[in-house]
Amino acid sequence: MTNAAAPLRILHVMRAPVGGLFRHVLDLAGEQARRGHLVGLVADRNATDELTAEKLAAIAPQLRLGLSLIPMSRRPGLGDLSALRAVRNLAATLDLDVLHGHGAKGGAYARLARPFFARRGRRVRVFYTPHGGSLHYRPGTAAGVVFSLLERIMGRLTDGLIFESGFARQAYGRLVGERGAPRRVIANGLQPRDFTVTPAAPDAADFLFIGELRALKGVDVLLKALAEVIGQRPVRAVIVGAGPDGDAFKAEAARLGLETHVTFPGAMPAESAFPLGRALVVPSRAESFPYVVLEAGAAGKPLIATCVGGIPEIVAGTQTTLIPPNSVPDLARAMEALLDDPDGARARADELRAAVQRRFTVGAMTDAVLDFYRSV
Repeated sequence: MTNAAAPLRILHVMRAPVGGLFRHVLDLAGEQARRGHLVGLVADRNATDELTAEKLAAIAPQLRLGLSLIPMSRRPGLGDLSALRAVRNLAATLDLDVLHGHGAKGGAYARLARPFFARRGRRVRVFYTPHGGSLHYRPGTAAGVVFSLLERIMGRLTDGLIFESGFARQAYGRLVGERGAPRRVIANGLQPRDFTVTPAAPDAADFLFIGELRALKGVDVLLKALAEVIGQRPVRAVIVGAGPDGDAFKAEAARLGLETHVTFPGAMPAESAFPLGRALVVPSRAESFPYVVLEAGAAGKPLIATCVGGIPEIVAGTQTTLIPPNSVPDLARAMEALLDDPDGARARADELRAAVQRRFTVGAMTDAVLDFYRSV
């Protein structure tokens, strides 16, 4: 590694440029570049849409080591060999200090490239940040056993592991064990622009969901709880997002007689969706460290969320209480309590906003990542 004052040459590798992983990489790479480091980014060429293309175009001028889009398959296959070769060949031309993989595929490509540099006497440090999905495997299941085996093999090729939450670190430890590369928990952070209070529109619904429309996110639990609340008072909800279970959720809303109480406007950025509802509901069955909870906190949005993943770490030290996952009665009671005491909900939202602003910033996240790079 170079001395502490010298700029680093850093290449970030990920697969799909979507979701929280994409935001994390853009924020980290952008801030590293603004601090004078030479940064590059590799992502899947096949996973871009119009919004993704706009975000990549916005960061490209900051990437002095370039933006490279190559074909990457979601599922394991022979195409991974071509993607690995492309990542390795690109990295070999950049005289890197740090190769940082994000998510299962990005982490695999970065770490499997390491022996290539070692054979040529190059001192490239390889870091890996797991994100989400794979950390929800259960020990002893077929998927958990395969993940554990692969991680133990690739762990020998890893100089440092970075986790976005204490939950993620513990989940990884349960699956893989505690031996191996140094590990550090470095929470995601928000940009200064995220800390803008976003008031609800005059015609806003009572409750808002923002996220991928799939069973893991608990939208079905929200719909059933909403049906219980509607039995006591007329309320409305807006469900923002898209995903594989979207049609099933719409059918469930119709079955529950909620057609006039629920709207599905499709996917949009969180800052555009926040005015659509007076309170955010996060009914997830599982999470890692969801950006939408951080963003809602920063925007001063009252919050109802489940006690899963890293969410307790976000609200720690505040009066924001969490509910058990997969419980319609608990969610319905929390929704009714918020409706009964809107002033209390706003006070808790203000307190959470101040806590997020103290603890979860892109600047603090980047400081910690760069410190970890250099310490290894």
